Amino acid sequence: MQIKEVISYLEELAPLNYAEDFDNVGLLVGDKHAKVSGVLVTLDTLEAVVDEAIEKNCNLIVSFHPIIFKGLKKITGKSYVERTVLKAIKNDIAIYAIHTALDNALKGVNDIICNTLGLTNKKILIPQKGTIKKLTTYVPTQNAEALRTELFKAGAGNIGNYDNCSFNTKGKGTYRGNENSNPQVGKKGELHEEPETQISVTFNKHVESKLLNTLFEHHPYEEVAFEVTTLDNYNQNIGIGMLGELESAQNTETFLQFVKDKMKASCIRHSKLIKNQVSKIAVLGGSGSFAIAAAKAAGADVLVTSDLKYHDFFSAENDIIVADIGHYESEQFTKNFLVDYLSKKITNFAVVLSTTNTNPVKYL
Repeated sequence: MQIKEVISYLEELAPLNYAEDFDNVGLLVGDKHAKVSGVLVTLDTLEAVVDEAIEKNCNLIVSFHPIIFKGLKKITGKSYVERTVLKAIKNDIAIYAIHTALDNALKGVNDIICNTLGLTNKKILIPQKGTIKKLTTYVPTQNAEALRTELFKAGAGNIGNYDNCSFNTKGKGTYRGNENSNPQVGKKGELHEEPETQISVTFNKHVESKLLNTLFEHHPYEEVAFEVTTLDNYNQNIGIGMLGELESAQNTETFLQFVKDKMKASCIRHSKLIKNQVSKIAVLGGSGSFAIAAAKAAGADVLVTSDLKYHDFFSAENDIIVADIGHYESEQFTKNFLVDYLSKKITNFAVVLSTTNTNPVKYL
């Protein structure tokens, strides 16, 4: 198996199209055509993690956080980032980062937190805009059903809990080919009228290339008329943060202690406990102060996140309880999830969970 095949499995789970613009995801170091000897999964890629990969004969590190985030102008070993990249290159170890692509995936970071806390009725807290597109094309009516079927196979027409969704309008198409044309229907140089069906289907943007290849392969015309537009509709299956519900309301302090235990947090920093009981919970792994307003608007009793600054606690404004459990703590189970996922996809070599503790934050 080549590295690119492992990547294809990862991008089935979390397509890179949905990573945040500021992020640096994908294959950061290495040759995607290299043969894989083993995969080491980690939250962060540090020198110690590269040493662990060498020891365990893993030449691919799948990391949640990207080791290369800001641009590197030199690689001299001066910083921990440069030393890590140098060691990986010297030992032919590839590094792949998934980060906010997995943050925005339906079965990603925030779903993991929800499942850890036993939340039900889960939905995306901040749906991502600009991820739904629409393809419109025109095809001879006799070919419409066959083309629709192929487009559905390629990933078009999925809306929420429904698939095979399309809109179809019958009409009349006209065209005349010049001397260089080779029309499938009609004759060159003659005006032709053809009963056609306009087919419109929506799709998630990460399948656009596959969808257009399918369109060109299965459309009967020499020249295919089509339009692709980006919709402003929110995508209920892609976005950051998640909202869920406890099976029954809990005492607030009891719930926060439950979160502390389940998320293995050394402590929880929180705003004023304005409610005796809580039931609707928002979660956002990693830095989540930007989600306070969305959590309040969604009617959440608590936002569980990390990296809150002093003034972020004022932003709760007695409308919500914000709880900071720590950055590492909010994302720590991601690597276990990825090992389980890849192990089900790959059986011919080891997918190894890194045992290196990469949490840089210590508590007295």
